[in-house]
Amino acid sequence: MKTIRGKLLIYFFVFVLLFQITAISIFVSSNQLTTIYHDSFERFLLLNSISHQSEVLYTETKALVSGTKSKDGMAYYVAKRKLEDEKERLSHKFENPNEIEMKNYLNLIDTFIYESELTAGFVIKDDIEQYTLHLEEARVASDYIQAAALEILDVELTDYQSFYTDMQQRNEDFFLFILLLFSTTILLAIFFALWFSKGITRPIAHLSHAARDVAKGKLTGEPVHVESNDELKVLGDAFNNMRSNIHGLVEEIKDQSELDRLVKDMELKHLQSQINPHFLFNTLNTVSKLAYLEDAKSTSKLIDSIATLLRHSLGQLDKQVALQDEVAVVRDYFHIQKVRFSERIAFKTEIDESCLDIRIPSLTLQPLVENAFIHGIETMEEGGTISLSVYQAGPEVIVEVTDDGVGMSQEQIRDLTEEMEAEKEHVGHSTGIGLANVIRRLQLYYQKKDVVEILSNPGEGTTVRLTLPKKEGEANAHPLS
Repeated sequence: MKTIRGKLLIYFFVFVLLFQITAISIFVSSNQLTTIYHDSFERFLLLNSISHQSEVLYTETKALVSGTKSKDGMAYYVAKRKLEDEKERLSHKFENPNEIEMKNYLNLIDTFIYESELTAGFVIKDDIEQYTLHLEEARVASDYIQAAALEILDVELTDYQSFYTDMQQRNEDFFLFILLLFSTTILLAIFFALWFSKGITRPIAHLSHAARDVAKGKLTGEPVHVESNDELKVLGDAFNNMRSNIHGLVEEIKDQSELDRLVKDMELKHLQSQINPHFLFNTLNTVSKLAYLEDAKSTSKLIDSIATLLRHSLGQLDKQVALQDEVAVVRDYFHIQKVRFSERIAFKTEIDESCLDIRIPSLTLQPLVENAFIHGIETMEEGGTISLSVYQAGPEVIVEVTDDGVGMSQEQIRDLTEEMEAEKEHVGHSTGIGLANVIRRLQLYYQKKDVVEILSNPGEGTTVRLTLPKKEGEANAHPLS
């Protein structure tokens, strides 16, 4: 992961490197100009020195001939040695002298030195004719050296004038280059500053906007996207996770609060009326008639069923129970209603015993069966049939409560759904718990909306289908307390 500090260091080193490269380029170019200028100026000095030294050597040679100085000729040899050294230096400055003038000039120096040596040699031999002749040749060679030096200097000065013009042009180009470099550097610095600051301020602005939304209570929305791969991306991802976690926590608190409210509502209804008086009256009236018409066995069975139903309905409503217990309560409820309505109402059960060990909220099935009885077939004179089916479908357990009663239209189902969402409750006769309460508790318990499905058509009956996970670990089941 790149860091903001690392990016700044990279940009800094890039700019430093560019300036260093530019400075080195300018230094190399200036050094080349200086070298050319130095070589040219040094050649001027050498040519001037050689002209002067050739005059000195001729003077010393003539003095050697005239005898005005000592016979050992030390001054002559010193002057000759200096001229040879200067000539050697000049030849090194023109290691490959292609100019004809320079070749002739070097040859003239050699000729002049040679003639001066012959003159000195014949002076030693005291051959006046020969040393006079060679002295004249030395003088002529010295004159030619002076003339040739002037010609070479004239050529060099002409070339130097061109070089000087080129140097002035280069200076102007350097000035324009430096001006362009300065402008380009400022523009690049402004561009990179804006680009880099935008890469920092834009994510911060998005985070600030999202933080204001969170402060206002808006926990949903588009996640903050940070394209850079630095600390800001880590900050953006952490903020998105935090907002998502807060949203999930708030939703969980809302669900738990609603679940607590439902449980408290159920408890209040049970405190207000533990059992519906109309249902109790009808049941006790049936018990009285059976006690009169039949022997004690049927009455005992009916009373047992009533006691089981009452015991289950008066228990703790915030507990989970096994599906097997709920099925047992429904069977007792079937028995009570079967005794009340005799052959008018039929009850059927198809139970897969392997599915009865799962846990569900208390008082789930009996209110569904009672809802089918009250709204489906109680008003039908010819009576009807209520069925309870429990079977496995893949990883889920399906519980169906079916009646062949009056049924409902799709509009009535939508109205019922809206009433449940508006928390309008239709209570049952026996427990005071209606369909909306059961469905909402199941949705909160399993944390999904499609746990209950209502299938119905007018005149064709109604089926309420529960889709429950076979294993509790596969459901995000929330405890009811």
